[in-house]
Amino acid sequence: NRTERTGSLGCIGWFIVILSGIFTICLAPFTIWFCLKIVQEYERAVIFRLGRITDRKAKGPGIFFVLPCTDSFVKVDLRTVSFDIPPQEILTKDSVTVCVDGVVYFRVSDPIASVANVSNADFATRLLAQTTLRNVLGTKNLSELLSDREGIAHSMQTSLDQATDDWGIKVERVEIKDVKLPHQLQRAMAAEAEASREARAKVIAAEGEMNASRALKEASLVIAESPSGLQLRYLQTLSTIAAEKNSTIIFPLPMDIISHFMRK
Repeated sequence: NRTERTGSLGCIGWFIVILSGIFTICLAPFTIWFCLKIVQEYERAVIFRLGRITDRKAKGPGIFFVLPCTDSFVKVDLRTVSFDIPPQEILTKDSVTVCVDGVVYFRVSDPIASVANVSNADFATRLLAQTTLRNVLGTKNLSELLSDREGIAHSMQTSLDQATDDWGIKVERVEIKDVKLPHQLQRAMAAEAEASREARAKVIAAEGEMNASRALKEASLVIAESPSGLQLRYLQTLSTIAAEKNSTIIFPLPMDIISHFMRK
């Protein structure tokens, strides 16, 4: 833990530190340039004194002081870093092999932990991202992988963030970039989608025919109840034909007139 890292230097350690301080003071005009260090606004410095971390908090930004003979320091960049997850061949829960890649955004939240708890926080985070991608996607079906990328990315981000917390790393965001399917599966899915579209089109056409039949049935019932309505329809048809300037005009005779002549 951090208390152990900042423990006592011991008698010999303090003797060396005091001797180094005296040496620095005596040669101040020359050693001052080796004692003053600068870190940028986005950086922090973790100082080691005789191999031990000197403080519970990293130094910076700005100027800080080190003893030239006993102190060393490591600069840690606090800016957000992104990296691509190389394409990974993954077997989904329903036994489909897919190739998936992604991108991860992370930053150092604890400079001391990122230096003391892991040899290379950046490299370790990259390797962990690859294994996490395979582990998370291995529990998903292909349909879930294609339709719920955002949920999968959030699950990966949570898992990575928890795993890298001891390294002083904060995983801010994970994105699934591309999901590549085998060519045979792509053709099968395309054929299935086309068949589904054709089936929907047939259903829509059948519904249209059914609605048209219902409308014709209702119209025939209305006409049967009102013979004069049929005569008006005849006249409207005659007007339409006459407006088109045809040479032949067909005039429909009312049915009651024809029946009258037939009785005679």
